[in-house]
Amino acid sequence: MSELQTARRPRKSLLIGGALVALAAGVVMFVLPAETGWDPTGVGAATGLIKIANPDNPELERGLARMERQEVLLLSDTAPAAEPGASDEWEYELAPYDSIEFKYTIPEGARVAFRWEGSAPLNYDMHSHPFQGGTELTESFSVSEAQVMQGVYIAPFTGIHGWFWQNRSTDTVTLRLEASGGMTTSTLFTSGGEFERPLEGVENAVEGAAAGHEMQAPGQNAE
Repeated sequence: MSELQTARRPRKSLLIGGALVALAAGVVMFVLPAETGWDPTGVGAATGLIKIANPDNPELERGLARMERQEVLLLSDTAPAAEPGASDEWEYELAPYDSIEFKYTIPEGARVAFRWEGSAPLNYDMHSHPFQGGTELTESFSVSEAQVMQGVYIAPFTGIHGWFWQNRSTDTVTLRLEASGGMTTSTLFTSGGEFERPLEGVENAVEGAAAGHEMQAPGQNAE
């Protein structure tokens, strides 16, 4: 082997290594903020790419404005006391980057005590769709990341009320929800379709549908 060939080998290795480092950096700085909303370097926020995964949220603006006028979401540091009415327990495993939407049908003014917990933090959007007005009048009351959320929810209107959860990690996360109160039925919205879940202890069932509702798209509102 000539001296020239020997000298070229380290250069080639350096070029390949440099290309791989540049590719990895590009994924972290540009792809992840746009696709998942994760922005470890801050480049996504500076360039506006993070808005692709986390667009402006008029639903949250409506929900926050309502909560300034009336009691809707009363969060607590401890699990709330059970509310009279139906009771429900539900558990679900979220695979990496998987998401699910869970809604209770609740009449206006009814109270629901709830507690959900993940085996690891989850991105969530707690929101509601009214039967009168449908998805165009959707209101979000909390959009963030958490491992536990608990308190009392007071339905501001008759419709479907609940959470969208998204697992933005590479590990499977187990989610468990406990609730009691004025809900009359529950519905799961998944990538595989819509599934009704009956509840025990229901009185005065409410019927209706939120016009235009489909499962929330991953990254649509969850931060």
